[in-house]
Amino acid sequence: MPIAIYHNPKCSTSRKVLEVMRVRGLDPRVVDYLKTPLTKAELAALAKRLGVGPRAMLRRRDPAFAALNLDDPSVSDDAILDAMVAHPVLLERPVVVTPKGARLCRPPELVDELI
Repeated sequence: MPIAIYHNPKCSTSRKVLEVMRVRGLDPRVVDYLKTPLTKAELAALAKRLGVGPRAMLRRRDPAFAALNLDDPSVSDDAILDAMVAHPVLLERPVVVTPKGARLCRPPELVDELI
C-alpha cells in the first residue's frame, strides 16, 4: 500500500506532518483534497481505514460545520459524507495512510506511529 497524506497546504499542522515524512526519507502521495475533492466512496473507505465513522473525520472548527448543523446527532453518516463531498474543507487534516495503518495526525507527532 502506498503512503499518502490527505493534505491542506494552508494548514500548519498538515505542513509539519508532510515535512516530518519527507525528512524521514518518505515520498508520500500528496492528496490536496481541496483541489481534488474525494468522492463519497473514497471518504467512506478512508473512514473505514481509520476505523471511525464519518463524524469523527469532521473538521468542527470550520464554519460549514455549524452552518450545516452537523453537530446534530440525528444527522446520518450518509448525510455527513454528502456534506464532506459538497464541502471538502470539512475533512479534518492531515490524514496519513501507510502500510502500518491510517491516522488523523493531530497533533503532528502522531505520524511517528505510522512511519
